[in-house]
Formats: sequence, C-alpha cells, structure tokens
Amino acid sequence: QVQLVESGGGSVQAGGSLRLSCAASEATSHTYCMGWFRQAPGKEREGVAAIDKYGTTSYADSVKGRFTISKDSAKNTLYLQMSSLKPEDTAMYYCAADRLRCLQTGATTPTLSSEAWNYWGQGTQVTVSS
Repeated sequence: QVQLVESGGGSVQAGGSLRLSCAASEATSHTYCMGWFRQAPGKEREGVAAIDKYGTTSYADSVKGRFTISKDSAKNTLYLQMSSLKPEDTAMYYCAADRLRCLQTGATTPTLSSEAWNYWGQGTQVTVSS
C-alpha cells in the first residue's frame, strides 16, 4: 500500500504563506486521488483540497482563493501552497490518497469527505498566530 510522508509545516504569522509537501512511496499521479485534510484540536477532520488522477481539483470554501493544490508526477509529490493564512487555519494537516472511493458516483470532482479516503500520512502541524 502507498505510504505518505508530509513535510513543510511550521509557525507563521497571519497573512503569511507556507507550502506543504507530501511524498508518496510509489507513483500515484495516474491512479490515485490525492488530498489534504486538517484537524484542529477538539474538531473533526475536514477536507481542505483534493486532486484526482485527471488533475481535477476541489477545495473547501474556507480556503478557496488562498490555497492551491498541485502535484509533481516525476517526484511522486503532492503540494499545498497556502497563502493569506489565518489563525483559523491552525491545525494538523494530513495528506491522503485513494484509488476508488474518492470519485463518488455522479460527482465531477474528488470528494473532501475523509471517510472516503483510504491511505493517510502522519501529519504536519501548521500554526498561524495573529
């Protein structure tokens, strides 16, 4: 099964930027959906952004226009470029992958429902101070 390792988290002031990376143990670009999720203390895990094997993306409303998901097929790496960060973006960020359930029946974009995703990394912490 694919293994995922996140990096790039850290502490930043509000309005700043960070880029998260997720290295996959095998080629995923043409067979897997890849996604970013986050979980703040006391809250449920929520979908942030996802990209399917065709390059179609989906974003949570809370990050649209501020975050960009992308992938480098040659490096088997997924990225999340985060800009205009807000304190409410503070969370543990997780990379996820899935081959089957990420594209649900009738949907045109990959789902941001965490229950549909099968493989997970260990997470990287992002802290945004005001």
